[in-house]
Amino acid sequence: MRTFTIAKRRNRLAHRHFLSDPASSPAEVTRALVGLHGTDPATPYLSLWARLPGFAVDDLDAALYRDRQLVKHMAMRRTLWVVHTADLPAVQAAASERVATTERKRLIADIEKSGIAADGEAWLELASAAVRRHLEAGLTAGTAALRAALPELAGSWDPAPGKTWGGSTPVAPRVMTVLSAQGHVLRGPNDGMWTTSRPLWAAASHWLAEPVVAMEPDAARDTLLRTWLRTFGPATATDIKWWFGHTLTWARDGLRSIEAVQVALEGCDDAGFVLPDDLDDTPPVAPWGALLPGLDPTVMGWQARSWYLGPHAGQLFDRSGNAGPTVWWDGRVVGAWGQDVDGRVQLQYVEDVGAAARKTLQRKASELTDWLDGVRVKPRFPSPLSQACGTG
Repeated sequence: MRTFTIAKRRNRLAHRHFLSDPASSPAEVTRALVGLHGTDPATPYLSLWARLPGFAVDDLDAALYRDRQLVKHMAMRRTLWVVHTADLPAVQAAASERVATTERKRLIADIEKSGIAADGEAWLELASAAVRRHLEAGLTAGTAALRAALPELAGSWDPAPGKTWGGSTPVAPRVMTVLSAQGHVLRGPNDGMWTTSRPLWAAASHWLAEPVVAMEPDAARDTLLRTWLRTFGPATATDIKWWFGHTLTWARDGLRSIEAVQVALEGCDDAGFVLPDDLDDTPPVAPWGALLPGLDPTVMGWQARSWYLGPHAGQLFDRSGNAGPTVWWDGRVVGAWGQDVDGRVQLQYVEDVGAAARKTLQRKASELTDWLDGVRVKPRFPSPLSQACGTG
């Protein structure tokens, strides 16, 4: 059986995640990675800064809100992603529909439990229809404005009865979550700066240049899996299950369908898989460094991460498994970064990388400080080590 060493996997990561070889556009990065994590609003901007020389905030804003080439969409693992509109049909069928079904069921139950309506399904259908009519007129509106305009959205629920973090909470945002996961509405212009998330909602039928054509779920799975494995492979079935938020059966069926080839992975008991035309080694790369944001798709790309993370997960991830901002050198995570009170990017290391690497990484920290130009980025999920840099 073909064996992929850790060094070979790191070479692939460097090339295919645009960390040793820069990308040409936000669209190229987004399509190759299937999507950019968007739960933390600053993450996609910083992910692109790390991969695109000369990247500016307006480059992503233009792709999202003017050209509408990219969109923010609820998909894999109930996570918000930036995805390319060309990939939206496959993402919708393979991932978002699963999220929508789960969220709709939970919302209906909570509507009834909280006393908003005895028939939660009927209430949700009326509220959803009202939102869609309102937005399909070509309007964009935030959730608060929709609540004010549409009496059908009235109602509150308590997410944690009896707990200090509970309390009466409007149900309207959850209606928008369901509608967005179903693909009926999309996050349009952001009513705030790039480090905040204040979306104005738009009807998909109005926002997109062309309607999303429904895909058969298995075909959508195979399409996304081929793209993902091209960039993230070799990967195990467990990695695939985790990344897509599906089941092992779903992952294994997909691997069989695309005729993925089983390979051995150094330091891993589980078999890995690659595409049948992708067994060749990636050429070695010169030593490279990168500063990636929290939840970047590279650091979050696999469930089994020891081959690039080493024993440092406790310092670089929070207790829920969310990655904070990371410092990379030559295919492995070697530290974390954050900002001090003056907005300067500071680095903390988990291992000694040598003077030459430190010099390169410090230069990148200075470049990021200049690019941020005084903007403070507060990661939504800071790691213990990133907090030591002044973040959190």
